Amino acid sequence: MKIISYAPQYAENFKNLNLAWLERLFTIEPHDEEVLGNPDKYIIQPGGNIFFVKEDDSIIATVALMKMEERVYELTKMAVTPEYQGKKIGQKLMEHTLEFAKRQDWDQLIIYSSRKLKNAIYIYKKYGFEEIPIEENNPYARGDIKLRLNLS
Repeated sequence: MKIISYAPQYAENFKNLNLAWLERLFTIEPHDEEVLGNPDKYIIQPGGNIFFVKEDDSIIATVALMKMEERVYELTKMAVTPEYQGKKIGQKLMEHTLEFAKRQDWDQLIIYSSRKLKNAIYIYKKYGFEEIPIEENNPYARGDIKLRLNLS
C-alpha cells in the first residue's frame, strides 16, 4: 500500500469512493455534486490536495484538503472501500494528511461531519480535532458537527 497525490486519472476514483458512502448513508447534496464532479476546479486549483491509498492497481481510500481561507483548509471527502475498513487505513491516511498540512505551514484544519459517523468522529478526536460551534448555514445539510485542529 502507498499513499499518492491527486492526478486527473484518479478523479473518477475520488468521485466513486465518495458517492458510495454518501448514497449508502445520506443523500448526495449539490455541494457534493460540484466538488466530486470537478475536483480539479474546487480542490486542486485553489491550492488544496487529494490523497489516495493505492494497493497494487486499486485505489482503496481517499481524502481531500479543500481551501476555505488563507491557511485554513477543510479536511473532507474521506472514504475507504468497505472491504478495507477496520484495517486502520483511514488512520494512516489521516496521519499522512496531517503531516502534509503541517509542512504547508497551515494554521487550521476544519471538518464538517455527522454524529451518525461515530467511527469517523472517534478518529478525528483521536488526532486532536476538537468540536467547535457549527454555523447555521454550513455547507452540508447532513452536517451536525464541526471540528477544528490548530496546526500552529
